[in-house]
Amino acid sequence: MANQKPNKRKEDFDSEFEEKVLHINRCSKVVKGGRKFSFSALVIVGDGNGRVGVGFAKANEVADAIRKGSEAARKNIQKFQLEGTTIPHEIIYKWDGARVLLKPAQIGTGVIAGSVVRSVLEMAGVKDVIAKSLGSNNPMNLVTATVKALLDLRNRKESFEARGIEL
Repeated sequence: MANQKPNKRKEDFDSEFEEKVLHINRCSKVVKGGRKFSFSALVIVGDGNGRVGVGFAKANEVADAIRKGSEAARKNIQKFQLEGTTIPHEIIYKWDGARVLLKPAQIGTGVIAGSVVRSVLEMAGVKDVIAKSLGSNNPMNLVTATVKALLDLRNRKESFEARGIEL
């Protein structure tokens, strides 16, 4: 017994990623014996260096929903382009009813954004950006719009090369 290795938890392997629970929703179903509650959790993970993942999961307990959401987020981590501490260019992205506007900002500006958009940008590692949520305030749609907007960003150098323009 003394020579057994301690069990390593899954979180130890993914220690490079930070995790944040953005939204927990309680859903109730009326059954014969009363109400049955279930929970859904929206979780985001990021390394603060251009990689971010989003997970959404449902379970009968809050802790289980968060754990499942975290696992789902770690499975779909995606990488996007950064230009220093900001984003390469302005972008507006629409997802369902949510529209998100992201603008690059000068060094030292910080993250000027509201609600869950701020959380996504901070976890992703964007330090200087101005963001505005235009439309819906549904957390799931805002997170999806923000992540998709980040993935649509193109590096200035790659864009010039694609057009045949030399710097």
